[in-house]
Amino acid sequence: MTALSTGSAGLNVTNLERSVDFYRRSLGFDVIRQSTGPVNRYALMGSDGVVLLTLWEQSSGAFPVNRPGLHHLSFEAATLDDLRAAEKRLRAAGVPLRDDDGSSEDAASAGQLFFADPDGIRLEIYTDDPAVPQGPTPALPRCGYFDDGA
Repeated sequence: MTALSTGSAGLNVTNLERSVDFYRRSLGFDVIRQSTGPVNRYALMGSDGVVLLTLWEQSSGAFPVNRPGLHHLSFEAATLDDLRAAEKRLRAAGVPLRDDDGSSEDAASAGQLFFADPDGIRLEIYTDDPAVPQGPTPALPRCGYFDDGA
C-alpha cells in the first residue's frame, strides 16, 4: 500500500465568521478561499497557500466531546521556540489554555498547548523538539484530554 499522510481537516462550525476570525487570530491561518453565498458556507484556511483546515457552517450547538468522533485536532510546531511563539499568539488573542492556572508564563515548556475553538472543538499545538524534556511516562501519548472533556 502507498504511504499515506494526513491532509486537511474539515470541521463543522456554527458561525463561519466567528470561526474564521478565531483561526486567523489564534493560529495565524490565512483565508485561502471562502464561499460568498448564503448557503453552503465554507472557508479554506491555511498557510502559504496550503489548505490545512476547512470550516463548514452546517451545525448547531457545541461539539459533543463524549460521543464517537473527533477527539482533538493537533498541529505540530517545528521547534520549542515555535511553540512558545504560538503560546504568545494564543495568549494575545485571549484564548484560554487548558490546565493553565495562570501561574506559568511558559505553558509551552511541556511541549504542548491545549485549547478549544469557539464551538468547543479541542485543539492542540505540540512539538517533538528534543529540547522538550520527556514527561514521566514517555510511552503514553502527550495529547492529554483523557478526562470528562472539561
